[in-house]
Amino acid sequence: MDKEKIIEVVKNVKDKSNKDLIESRDILLVEFEKTKELIINLTRHLESVQTDYELINKEIGNRLI
Repeated sequence: MDKEKIIEVVKNVKDKSNKDLIESRDILLVEFEKTKELIINLTRHLESVQTDYELINKEIGNRLI
């Protein structure tokens, strides 16, 4: 099922078949889980970058004093 078909199902839920609803739901669930995992990984990466930045910035501050 392509993106347009899912959008069509979402816009007209009441008139869609059970098959279309279940297929759309399953695709959206997979997409949700993939997106959630990406956000978690990006958050971890961002925290790591922030920690490294703060370490380097603190050292620079110590050297300027």
